[in-house]
Parts: sequence; C-alpha cells; structure tokens
Amino acid sequence: MSAVLAPSKGENLALLELTHVSGLGPTLIRRLVDRSGSPTAAQASSPADWSQIKGMRKDLVASLESRLRAAKNAAQRELDLAESLGVRILTYLDADFPSLLANTPGAPVLLYVRGDITPADRFPVAIVGSRQCSQYGLEQARRFAGSLSGAGLTIVSGGAKGIDAAAHQAALIAKGRTIAVLGCGLSHCYPEEHADLFERIAQHGAVVSELPLSTPPSAENFPMRNRVISGLSLGVLVIEAGVKSGALITAQYAAEEHGRDVMALPGRVDSAASRGSLELLKSGGAALVTDPADVIHALESAARHLAGGTHAARFGFPSATHAPDADPAAHPAPLFEAAPPAPVLATPTQAKILDALSTRATFDQLIAATGFESPRLRAELTMLELAKRVRREGSLYSRTDQAKV
Repeated sequence: MSAVLAPSKGENLALLELTHVSGLGPTLIRRLVDRSGSPTAAQASSPADWSQIKGMRKDLVASLESRLRAAKNAAQRELDLAESLGVRILTYLDADFPSLLANTPGAPVLLYVRGDITPADRFPVAIVGSRQCSQYGLEQARRFAGSLSGAGLTIVSGGAKGIDAAAHQAALIAKGRTIAVLGCGLSHCYPEEHADLFERIAQHGAVVSELPLSTPPSAENFPMRNRVISGLSLGVLVIEAGVKSGALITAQYAAEEHGRDVMALPGRVDSAASRGSLELLKSGGAALVTDPADVIHALESAARHLAGGTHAARFGFPSATHAPDADPAAHPAPLFEAAPPAPVLATPTQAKILDALSTRATFDQLIAATGFESPRLRAELTMLELAKRVRREGSLYSRTDQAKV
C-alpha cells in the first residue's frame, strides 16, 4: 500500500487538518481552498479572509485560532491511527481521487481507503437494494453483479447485509473489482459478520468512507454513504427495495444531484420487498431492466464518452448470464482493457471548455469563461478528466497533451 498521505504530503496534511476544524464541511473547505490557492495558504489566511467565504459562520471565524490548533492535534491522531490500520487518506488533491465523485456537488474532500482505487475502476456501476430482501433479490443481485463484473465493470455498493453483500460477493467470484462504501469510520467493521468480506474486497478493490476513522455506525451517516455510492458510479441499479430502503436515497441522489442513470428491476407486485423499486419504476424515476445487457445499454452514452465513442460490445459483455458459482474463466477478458481507446475529438461543448483552459483555471473561472451552468460544467469536466483530456490539480484544471479540439 502507498503512504498514508501522498504525494503532496504537506498540502494533503493541511487539507486533513481543515476537515477536523469544527463547523467546516466539504463545501466550505473547497471554497476556502479555491479562494486561497492551497490548503496551506488557507490555514495561513487571516480571520478577515475566512469571513469573506460564502456560508462561513461568524462564531467559527471568531474562534479560528483555537479551532485550527485543535484540528492539527486531531489530524495527527488520525494519521497515526490510519497508519496502524493500513488505511490511506486519499484527498481531492491527489491525481487518483475518483473523478466521477470529485465533480459532484458537495463531494467529500477526502476518502479513507483500505485497498486501492485504480484506473481499472474507471467504469463503476452501483448495485444497491434492501438488507431485508427476498431470495429473488439475492439471486438477481448475484446474477447482475457477476455478469457486469465479468464484463469489466467495477461493482460499487454499501457493504450492508442483503443485496449489497450479494453484489460484492458475486463480483469477487467473477474475479472482478468491487468497492464498498461504509457508513462508519474504517476503524469499525459494520456489520461485524462482514469482516472477512471486507478483507477480500480490500484485496480486490477498496473499502472506503468519507467519515473520520473512529466514527461509529449511525443512521445519520448512511445518507452520506449513499451519496458517495452514487457519486462514484456511472449509474445506479436498484435490485430490490422496500419503501423505506436506503437504496431509494441512493437513486434520488443519482437522478437529482449527480445526473446519473437510474435503473431498477421489476419485482413481485404483492411483495413488500419490491414496493419501493416498483414505485420508482411506476413514477418514471428509473429505467426498467431485466438483463445485465440492459444495464450496459442504459450506460452506453456515458461509456461511449469514456471509451472513445465505442458501443456496448466494447465491454466484451458475456452472451450468457453469470451465476455466482460459475467458472469465471468462461468470461472473456474486458476488451477495453486489452485495447485502450484512442483519443477522439471533443464535442462542441467540451471544445469550449478546452478553449477556456488555455491557462489553468478554477471551476468558478470556467463558469465565467464558458457561461455554462454549474451542473453542466461539472458533468463535462468529469468526461474530459476520465478521457484524460483535462487534469485537475487541487482546485485548478488544465489541459493535457491529449486535449485536441
């Protein structure tokens, strides 16, 4: 595993300290860093400078010195604990921070990671559903996760009992990659019976959380967890969900905040376990899917951006569905891994963004230069980053050598 904080340790340490300032959340931290130029510059800024940040509380500014001092001590304790647990603290200043997540509104400024998030995870799909699920739900979670994993997609879920666990397990059986997003700090194992599962996930993907390491599991944490699941993924597939299932919160974030595709399976009309997902379909909040190939086609638009304009066949999608106990060797290797796509010309919208990046610019400067609304600009920057045409270094965006208009 790489160092706890890397590579720009000084700036990352300053950012970690900012996350431990009482009353300072991700949105305020980003605004502060954007205004100051770096986390270390933000810490060195005067209270008067801090007071200029939109949304900054007066009581925070008034006690800034003591809060920063306490935050430094807390961050050092966090670093020591992370090292003892074998956890990496990945910040949005790092090149390998997930671009899909980084460009969502209110995105966390750091993730605690056991395992690794790698370029192989550039095609992630969230598979979610209820803890209290039916046998049908378990079977379908295994079927879809196994097939999609065999096709080369990374399976993202919440590490919970029921649908989540079935999806993670099927991905591991298919020799694929999977990411579990937890609603607690990584010094806790919740649920406790998933300790072995989380260990295997960390070896073939990552167990992540945006919460400080010692944060215990709590109901109030799970909407934050669901938001990260959606933000990490190209789309969200709801396997089976009751009316109070957290999977519906994930779907809501995907559709309303992140502009992601939402899909759902039909279930029994007389089953409480399916009532939430059926309502989602009935309201038009999700596309109906019945086969793993439907998910590929639903995600094709986003995948084509990332894979250089190719079609679903580019994924090497298996012709038969994949049972969790089937031989993984029967699945073809993902074609896009064997033959990476060549860079393609930008769309007119992307070309305007690239033109605006003749010099490095912040997100707000790009809004001013292009005239695009924030959600549209975030979506296009995500596509350009994942296509390796734009790079992000802290709060600044710049063109890469591949960025040809």
